[in-house]
Amino acid sequence: MKLKAKIMDAKAINRSVTRLSHEIIEKNKGVSNIVLFGIHTRGIPLAKRIASKIKEIEDVDVIVDSLDITLYRDDLSKINDNPIINKRVASININDKDVVLIDDVIFTGRTVRAAMDALIDMGRPKTIQLAVLVDRGHRELPIRPDFIGKNVPTSRKEIISVKFDETDNENEVVIYEK
Repeated sequence: MKLKAKIMDAKAINRSVTRLSHEIIEKNKGVSNIVLFGIHTRGIPLAKRIASKIKEIEDVDVIVDSLDITLYRDDLSKINDNPIINKRVASININDKDVVLIDDVIFTGRTVRAAMDALIDMGRPKTIQLAVLVDRGHRELPIRPDFIGKNVPTSRKEIISVKFDETDNENEVVIYEK
């Protein structure tokens, strides 16, 4: 793969996290009923960053949890003949909560669909909202994020790579060409 462009540096990511946090607070008229779920892998550090920013703004600790959607993927057999399945045990009650799913990039929408299936198995939230750092288009399902850090139109030959300190020891968003 060939590096095409760096589209966000650490400062741009931080600005997007701040904006996403403010938008989540505004849409929900506060944070008293919010639960944040980071979709494994890079949605988790993003969710924690948003929670930290919300704490700065509202002086309220919001609940943050992680969501492993492996069991719910529709392409499980394509990934591995014997995938490792981690059965989710609900650690928090999401009934009647405003759940915000958080992921680094939205592409086809299939990951989000799987995440919604996982949430519904955990309980019945009041609402499910979606926050993403990057929306690259090419949806295959009728799913649209409520909160978007940056829209980046791409071709199917391009790959968006989000890197966070927590997972990759650097903070940037780059586009590669196949």
